[in-house]
Amino acid sequence: MKRLTSLRRPTHLLPLAAVGAVLAIGAGTAAAHDYPTADRVAYVQECMKLHPGHHYEMLNKCSCVLDKLASQISFDDFTTMSTATNANSMGGERGNSIRDVEVMQVEIKRFRELQAAARKSCFFDVGIKE
Repeated sequence: MKRLTSLRRPTHLLPLAAVGAVLAIGAGTAAAHDYPTADRVAYVQECMKLHPGHHYEMLNKCSCVLDKLASQISFDDFTTMSTATNANSMGGERGNSIRDVEVMQVEIKRFRELQAAARKSCFFDVGIKE
């Protein structure tokens, strides 16, 4: 009889194993849109420079915005969209090379919409200039 009891005990560990498996799957999904640390730091520093305020508050808000973006788009897409958005504001012929490409304008619009939604969800009252 003692043997049957000891054989039943490991089955109590099955729910723990299931939770571990779910967490492992979730971690893989989160890592799919992981951004390099140096690029995260650069984004947050630039955001804080453009939006002075209480250090701790802005650090958290700027980090939150980037985390929201990272949950929705890959780092490669983020790089392409933010570069196009920045280049769109250039004057002259160099800026025209971005402004005249409709596909780029669609990406710029999408990026601005993603940023606006991220700022709203992070209680970021001031628009990010990018």
